[in-house]
Amino acid sequence: MPTVSFHFDKSVLAKLIEAAPEETIHITLSLDTPPSADMSPPQGSAAGQTVAPQGPLAGLLLQGLLQPGDVLSFQQRRAGRQATATVTAEGRLIVEGHTAPFTSPSKAAIAVTGSPINGWTLWRTADGRTLDALRTELQQS
Repeated sequence: MPTVSFHFDKSVLAKLIEAAPEETIHITLSLDTPPSADMSPPQGSAAGQTVAPQGPLAGLLLQGLLQPGDVLSFQQRRAGRQATATVTAEGRLIVEGHTAPFTSPSKAAIAVTGSPINGWTLWRTADGRTLDALRTELQQS
């Protein structure tokens, strides 16, 4: 059986120590080549190097219409549902209360609502714009 080791930058550990008890901190792990004997972080890790976004949100991230760490939200008043999701550098959504990141806005919305729904029109940025509006803006640029 292989050995699994985790190397965290000191800034990550400091953030964990400073976090409030009710605060949620998301840590994304990815498979990479083993670090060298000097324990430097692998290429493409959180040591200041960027990760190329993939999937449906990639264009929005690459054009700066979304940023890693942006919090999206939605409310369905009639159904009494609301949720938040955090955008990752990889172009995924981490939905509050779910452990696995979602690869598309609709998959993230379905996880919350339990029924098929268009996540592009449901999720909103902090300024109230839908992901669909951002996608339209991207296509027009």
